[in-house]
Amino acid sequence: MGLCCSCVDQGSVGIVERFGKFRRVAHPGFNCICCCLGEYSAGLLNMRIQQLDVGCETKTRDNVFVKIIISVQYQVVKENIYDAFYKLTDSTTQIRSYVFDVVRATVPKMDLDDVFSSKEEIAMDVKNGLTKAMGSFGFIIIQTLVTDIEPAHEVKESMNKINASKRLREAAVQTAEAEKVKVIKAAEAEAEAKFLAGQGIARQRQAIVNGLRESVVAFSADVHDITNREVMEMMMMTQYFDTMKDIGATGRSSSVFIPHSPAAVSDVAEQIRNGFLQGAVPRH
Repeated sequence: MGLCCSCVDQGSVGIVERFGKFRRVAHPGFNCICCCLGEYSAGLLNMRIQQLDVGCETKTRDNVFVKIIISVQYQVVKENIYDAFYKLTDSTTQIRSYVFDVVRATVPKMDLDDVFSSKEEIAMDVKNGLTKAMGSFGFIIIQTLVTDIEPAHEVKESMNKINASKRLREAAVQTAEAEKVKVIKAAEAEAEAKFLAGQGIARQRQAIVNGLRESVVAFSADVHDITNREVMEMMMMTQYFDTMKDIGATGRSSSVFIPHSPAAVSDVAEQIRNGFLQGAVPRH
């Protein structure tokens, strides 16, 4: 009968011609071809989503050569199977040409840093350009992605050094800030300690003064043949000997002590007394 059998895989379609002219589309599954009437299979067309990776080398605005890898996902439109099979000899070559054209028209307008930050814009430009160009050939562009941007080896090393220097500079700044905070906190702690120590010394001296005052008053009340000055000198001598006792009680004392002969003590008492008297004299 002159019939031939043909099986088309799922995800593909067959093109049947008759005497060199398109006859019909053979869909997936079992198909009969009338060989006696001049029909034959002209080929198969892949209907799956296909991906093509295109590597394009170009130069940026700041004269840096980069290689950009763009992944294009495309598919044959079911309603345009005829155009997809007959209008293009090699669809992948055509797509590569359009990708090269768009990338080499877009990237030279950008600096290298802008290329890295504008991957989505570049991919969108490629997709728009391919959609307009490949639509008339029966193809639809599903997605385009900029998957890799690779500068020249020397440029990559320079960028790594710049980034390393930037990180080191930031680390140095952070270390300096931490040291600054540490010094400030130490100074604040020292100031607080000195303030508290000063309060303690002031309270101690106030207690000593109150004790001396009470001693002078009590002594003057019990002994009537002595002046307040003589009582004060006796109290100072008592304090002097108490101090000598405290210093001698420890063998590791680092105190600096004034001359402690009786004459020297009398002289110190005289100086202290004169200082109080001068401070008490009203100024005109």
